[in-house]
Amino acid sequence: MTDLQSPPPPAPPVDTLGVSTPPPPAAEQKAKKKKPWYLRWWAIVLAGIIAIAGFSAATSGGDDSDAGKSEVSTSQEATTEDAAPAEEPAVAEEPAEPAVPVEYESALTKAESYSDNMNMSKAGIYDQLVSEYGEQFSPEAAQYAIDNMQADWNANALAKAKSYQEGMAMSPEAIRDQLTSEYGEKFTPEEAAYAIDNLNA
Repeated sequence: MTDLQSPPPPAPPVDTLGVSTPPPPAAEQKAKKKKPWYLRWWAIVLAGIIAIAGFSAATSGGDDSDAGKSEVSTSQEATTEDAAPAEEPAVAEEPAEPAVPVEYESALTKAESYSDNMNMSKAGIYDQLVSEYGEQFSPEAAQYAIDNMQADWNANALAKAKSYQEGMAMSPEAIRDQLTSEYGEKFTPEEAAYAIDNLNA
């Protein structure tokens, strides 16, 4: 049998001058491929412009922020200075009065009650406050009460005289003796005289 032989490879193209033209190299074929868009010159220029604009905006924004902070700080300082109250001249403080003991206050309350409700004399109230059969306050508390109470002793003497006249039908002289007696009401002679002079007024 006759062996089959493969056909010979095609001959390279021959130009009109009879010289064969070699195929283009691989580097030239790759160069002819299209570049990605982000590698093209206009994309690079555009990215540079955007970066420069962003940097300048950030820089100028920081300056504005610092200026704004400075203005706010200045306005706050001015407001604080305006709000600061003017210093008032120092006033000399008066010494505090000593606290009144509770016993003294109680004696004063009791003394005013005797004057208002029973029309007693100053000496009669004092004796009642210190009496061991009465209120049993200390002499100091009783004296504080007599010195600080508000009472019209003449009016008390007159009220007491009228009670003797109306309740016991006593004479003016008997009433006078009762008003001034150390065993009676203990008014002063002047207070008793006022009461007798105004008894029938």
